[in-house]
Amino acid sequence: MSTDSSFPAHAPGARLVVAMSGGVDSSVTAWLLAREGHELVGLFMRNGVHVDAADAGKKSCCSVNDARDARMVAAQLGIPFQAVDLKAEFRDVIRHFLSEYAAGRTPNPCAVCNRDLKFGRLIDFADELGAAGVATGHYARIAIEDGRVAVRRGVDRKKDQSYQLFAVSEAHLGRARLPLGGYEKPAVRELAAQANLRTAAKQDSQEICFVPGNDYRKLLEQEGVELHPGQLRDSAGRELGAHAGTELFTVGQRKGHGIGGREPLYVLSTEPSTGTVVLGSRDECGTTSCAVDDLNWIGIDAPSGELRACVQVRYHHDAAPATIHRDGARARIEFDEPVLAVAPGQGAAFYAPDPARGDRLIGGGWIGRD
Repeated sequence: MSTDSSFPAHAPGARLVVAMSGGVDSSVTAWLLAREGHELVGLFMRNGVHVDAADAGKKSCCSVNDARDARMVAAQLGIPFQAVDLKAEFRDVIRHFLSEYAAGRTPNPCAVCNRDLKFGRLIDFADELGAAGVATGHYARIAIEDGRVAVRRGVDRKKDQSYQLFAVSEAHLGRARLPLGGYEKPAVRELAAQANLRTAAKQDSQEICFVPGNDYRKLLEQEGVELHPGQLRDSAGRELGAHAGTELFTVGQRKGHGIGGREPLYVLSTEPSTGTVVLGSRDECGTTSCAVDDLNWIGIDAPSGELRACVQVRYHHDAAPATIHRDGARARIEFDEPVLAVAPGQGAAFYAPDPARGDRLIGGGWIGRD
C-alpha cells in the first residue's frame, strides 16, 4: 500500500471530515481514526425527512436522536462537530427514487447518495474546511496500490458495501477512508463497548433512510405518485388478473401479486405506459445479458474491448462471471450462466476476483433497458 503524496487523505495524521450518522459504525470510524492521530471534524447530514417516534426507536437514521448521539460521541472523542442541512440534496435523491419507479425501473438510492452526497457533497465540505478527505462507516476497503485507487470487498462478507460504491468516481474514492472494511461487525460493536461509546448497542439503521417504515409504497402514496393500474399477464400475453399500479412491482418480485399456482411466479417486467406487469417462472426470470449505461471505472483504465469480470446486479446478489463488451459509455454484459432478477435501474458492479486479498471493485454502471 502506498502513501503517495498524490493521496493526502491516506497520509498519517491527515485532516478528515467524518460522516457521523449517530450509529455505531460511524462512531467507531471516528474513534479508530482519532486513535490513529488524525485531525477530525464530525459532520451530521440532516436530510429533512421527518421520522416518527416509533420508527426512530427501531431502524431509522438522521433523526433528532441520531443527531444528538452523533454530537455526544464527537464530544466524547474531543473532536469538533457540525450538522449540515442537505435537505435540498436529499430531495434530489428522493425525486430520482420516485421517478425511477414511475418509469418502470427499480431504483438504487444508496448508490446515488454515495455518489452525490457521501462522496460528493461531503468532499465539498472537506475542501471548505481544508481537510484532505472524508471518512465513512462503509464496510469496504480502500487502499492505494501502484498509484491507483483499489476498492476491495469488506472482510465481513455479510456486511460488505463495496457494491454501493460502483458509481463513485475514482478521484473521490481516492480521498476517502473506510476504516471498518477490515473488521467483522461483532468486532466493531466490541470496539464500541470497549471505548464506552453510547452507540455500542444501538440498532443498525435501515437501508433507505428516507423510507422510515421501509415500505416504499407508502412513500409513493405520500408523495402523490400517479400509479398505472392494469393487467397481470404471463409471458405469452395471457391475462392472469389485475393490479393497482406497475409502480408497486419490481423485477424478480415473487410475492404480493396475488396469483397462485403450483409453481411460484416472478415479476419479469413492468410497463407503465400500458399498465402491464408480466409474470413468469423462475427460469424465465433469469437472463444471460443486459445493457449497462453511464460506465464508471475505478482503479483501471477503461478497457478498449472485451473484459472478463464478475458482475453483481443487486446489493444482496452474488457476483456472476461475465464478459463485458464496452462501447463508449455503454456496455453489453454477457453472463456465463443465467442470472436471476436483473432489474433496470439497479447497479451492475464489476469485480476482478482475488481470493487472496479480496475481490476488487473495478467499476460499474446502471442497468438499462435493451
